[in-house]
Amino acid sequence: MKKMLLSLVVILVLVVAGAAYWLHGNVEGLLQSAIGKYGSAMTGASVKVAGVQLQTTDGRGALKGLVVGNPAGFKTPFAVKADTIELEVDVASLAKDVVVVKKVAVIAPELIYEKGEAHTNFDAIQKNIAQYLGPSNNEAPGKKIIVQELVIRNAKAQASAAFMNGKTVTMSLPDIHLRDLGKAKGGISPGELGQEVTNAIERKLTSAISFDKLMGSVGNALGKAGEAIKGIFK
Repeated sequence: MKKMLLSLVVILVLVVAGAAYWLHGNVEGLLQSAIGKYGSAMTGASVKVAGVQLQTTDGRGALKGLVVGNPAGFKTPFAVKADTIELEVDVASLAKDVVVVKKVAVIAPELIYEKGEAHTNFDAIQKNIAQYLGPSNNEAPGKKIIVQELVIRNAKAQASAAFMNGKTVTMSLPDIHLRDLGKAKGGISPGELGQEVTNAIERKLTSAISFDKLMGSVGNALGKAGEAIKGIFK
C-alpha cells in the first residue's frame, strides 16, 4: 500500500520540478524539454510531456500528456500517465524566498503498480529519486514552496505481477484533496514537500484501499492464477 502511494508523489515531484523551471523564466518548449530531461534522470525511467501551456501574467499553466515509464526490467507500459496537470502560482511570490503555489490539480492519472521478481516498479523509482535528490539534510539552499491546494481526482490504478506477462487488474482510487502543504513551516523544499505529500496521502488512502480485496476479485476472475497473486501486493 505504502509503495503504491509513491506513484502520486512522483507526479508531484515532476510538477514541482517543472514549476521551478517556469519560475526561472524559461519558455514553454524549454520547460517541456527540461521536464523530460530531469524527470528521466530523477526517476531512472523515460519521462515525456506532450505539451506545456503557460500564462505567465496570471500564473496559470498546465502540463499535457505526462507519461512516466518504468525502469528497466518491468513489463507494463508505464508507471504513471496523466492527461492534464493544472498549475496556478501566486505571481507576486515569485520574487520572494517562498513561492506560493495556489493549486496543483492532477486530472485522471493512470497508475500501474508492477511486482517484479525482486521489487516493484515504484520501489525502483523511489530508490532512483532518493539517489538523485541525496540526503534531505544536504539540500542546497534555495527557494521554499507552499502548496495551498493539491487535488488528485478520477485516478485509476492497475496492479500486475511478473508472471502475469504485462497483464493487469484495475481499481479506482478515491479523490485526494490536500491543503496548506508547507505552510506550518513557512515554506519547504521540494524534497520535504514530497515527503509531506506522501504522509498526507497515506493517511487518507490507507483506510480506503485494500489490496486483499482487489486480489480476492482477481482470484475469482482468474481462478488458480489469480489466487496465486493474493498477498503479493501487501
